[in-house]
Amino acid sequence: MRSELHGTERAFSHQALFYRNARDYQAGAVPFVLDGLARDQPVAVAVPARQRRLLASTLGLLAQDVEFIEMEEVGRNPGRLLPAVLQAFVDQHAGQTCRILGEPVWSGRSAEEYPACVQHEALVNLAFEGRTADLLCPYDVAALGPEVVRDVEATHPSILDADGHEVRQSTRYAPDEAYERYNEPLFAPADVPVVAFDIETLAAARRAATEFAARCGTTEARLADLALAVGEVCANSVQHGGGHGELAVWSRDDMVVCQVSDRGRLLDRLAGRRLTSVQQYDGRGLYLVHQVADLIRTHVADDGLTTHIHLRRT
Repeated sequence: MRSELHGTERAFSHQALFYRNARDYQAGAVPFVLDGLARDQPVAVAVPARQRRLLASTLGLLAQDVEFIEMEEVGRNPGRLLPAVLQAFVDQHAGQTCRILGEPVWSGRSAEEYPACVQHEALVNLAFEGRTADLLCPYDVAALGPEVVRDVEATHPSILDADGHEVRQSTRYAPDEAYERYNEPLFAPADVPVVAFDIETLAAARRAATEFAARCGTTEARLADLALAVGEVCANSVQHGGGHGELAVWSRDDMVVCQVSDRGRLLDRLAGRRLTSVQQYDGRGLYLVHQVADLIRTHVADDGLTTHIHLRRT
């Protein structure tokens, strides 16, 4: 297998692994991990549970030298992945070339989560400029379908096809276009009431959201998360979105969904996706929103910004 793109020829490598079965997965992922361990590099594996068990079993005793991360939990909101998984691991091992196997998309992902996954993958290349790391992202092309292949080729500079053991440059690499493709309009259900807010009624809007969530059976811990997320996003509307905004809240399945709309623009795509310190004020609010939410979706239009905050009730 030609694996020169996994090496240290460049400061950052973002490569996709196309696999179709467990054999393909092992053929592509295991050499990537073993090569990192042989080079004495820090190695992290952030994949769904089934794949984590497969890799741990294959690696045997060497698995103890790998940091395994529960992707289905930590990566439930794709907006967490850059700061809480990728950047955190690289910064933890500053001065070393890190190696990360990360699988952000799997067959259990919902249709609402998938666009956020593509946008995450598109932003990885921007976020890691100037950093040193090798990132390999497995994709089950047999289960995920041709549209996923198109998106992967747009967000990854190179592709490893485990079946053919070949690395190729992606001729469709266009991360900005992929990000914009999933900048999709977001709407609240037509029968959901809208609450207008400004600086004077900000607290009342946050209270309306938490009271609605409480009536839906949301736990105390999740109510606190919702209050933080809604409060921060609405505060951004007041500060950056023309001084006012609109809030709508509804429930669906096991989720409470909050929509915040204003006249602002999201000029920094990495806002909320950078690691922040306790002392840092600018950007910390959106970072915390991503940490507590189960999914964040945004739509940037010419006339304003719409944000959807999804939180599980338990």
